[in-house]
Amino acid sequence: MATIFSKIANGEIPSYKIAEDENYYAFLDINPLKKGHTLVIPKKEVDYIFDLDESYLGGLHIFSQKIAKAIDKTMDCKRVAVVVLGLEVPHAHIHLIPMDSESDIRFSNAKLKFSNEEFLQIAEDIKKAL
Repeated sequence: MATIFSKIANGEIPSYKIAEDENYYAFLDINPLKKGHTLVIPKKEVDYIFDLDESYLGGLHIFSQKIAKAIDKTMDCKRVAVVVLGLEVPHAHIHLIPMDSESDIRFSNAKLKFSNEEFLQIAEDIKKAL
């Protein structure tokens, strides 16, 4: 059975897409820690990120770098954190989180809420910076 992330990448579940290519997909986290919190996934359904072959893992990071730079240009932050946890969804993924301090990336923090219009604007702003 396909993971929720595979369904998002396949367009079966809507998302606030930032970018995609033939191998990777980036979209806003709907339970963000910070404005601009983005998830980057391989389209290949693999549970553990380090089970990806070297070239695919490298490609995931290169794709993520482009997204992180766009986030950095559009969000008011000191830098963009890269976090890999991978337990909540059995599909490899990278969190790109705008941050000003390490406390901004604590996953125990309360999640932010945005309206559909706000999510659409955030995604559009990041896309324009790509």
